[in-house]
Amino acid sequence: MVAKNTICLWYDRDAEAAARFYAETFPDSAVTAVHHAPGDYPSGKAGDVLTVEFTVAGIPCLGLNGGPVFRHSEAFSFQIATDTQEETDRYWNAIVGNGGQESDCGWCRDRWGLSWQITPRVLTDALAAGGEEARRAFAAMMTMRKIDVAAIEAARRG
Repeated sequence: MVAKNTICLWYDRDAEAAARFYAETFPDSAVTAVHHAPGDYPSGKAGDVLTVEFTVAGIPCLGLNGGPVFRHSEAFSFQIATDTQEETDRYWNAIVGNGGQESDCGWCRDRWGLSWQITPRVLTDALAAGGEEARRAFAAMMTMRKIDVAAIEAARRG
């Protein structure tokens, strides 16, 4: 059963592959249902995978194989909070190493074009602290692609 509020993510034709990758990569994630089209539709045929129900880190999602008309953008992203450099590296490397692309300030994009923020809690804590501590952590972050936990901790200390 689809949750009352579900994030619908549009894919060209790879919703099931994306959902299975997310389920393998992030805890509290799973593919819960795969639905096939009962008839032909603009970007597919009867029997093709039309929608995939899944969760990503506890967030209910629906992948829709809607075709090439719409593309993902940074206007939507999943933000995954991490506790250690090892966890940060694991998620970053999984996304980028599976055909994804690095971006700046802890952002990356998976091979399907969906944006991810792999964000160590030490960074969000530093920004929440405000003042000079936040300014230093922010300045350090602005020079990074994948977030370096030790560098953020050093920036917090000044």
